[in-house]
Amino acid sequence: MLKVTHLTVNYGAIEAVRDLSFEVKTGQVVAIIGANGAGKSTTLNTIGGLLKPLHGQVEFNGHDITGLRSDKVTRCGLAQVPEGREVLASLSVEENLRLGAYVRNDRMEIEKDLQSMFDRFPILLKRRKQQAGLMSGGEQQMLVVARALMGRPKLLTLDEPSMGLAPLIVNQIFPGFHVNIKLSS
Repeated sequence: MLKVTHLTVNYGAIEAVRDLSFEVKTGQVVAIIGANGAGKSTTLNTIGGLLKPLHGQVEFNGHDITGLRSDKVTRCGLAQVPEGREVLASLSVEENLRLGAYVRNDRMEIEKDLQSMFDRFPILLKRRKQQAGLMSGGEQQMLVVARALMGRPKLLTLDEPSMGLAPLIVNQIFPGFHVNIKLSS
């Protein structure tokens, strides 16, 4: 589904990612783990079209999306939830959700998906008309995940999805998703 080959990304003279290659197959959950400054966000931002690589290639469903603008990447079926809970603060919760479906033109299905997001995240229904910027951090994170899902992506990338959230909130956002980490020496 996603193939990253020999990706190199610089910020001016600073090399943020060097010669990174990996694949994500349909149905897989893949995590990029590393220290602060290791290039995790840079990698996701490059895949999502927010940054252009110096070298390398990004393929999504067999199509070269290297260097495409983020709106074009989204239209290909890849949605990104960036770090930092980037809600459109002055818009309502519902307006934020509807913006997530901007690449679609199937009104009836959009309404069904909107209801599905309210079913998945009941607090969003309670806050439906509220300005998104007035919600708590956990509620905002639910909103950005739901907004991304409104586009019906084939692949969803999440940058630091649980940063600063209590475990109870993480379980509300990602129910049934448990991570087991085994460290070996």
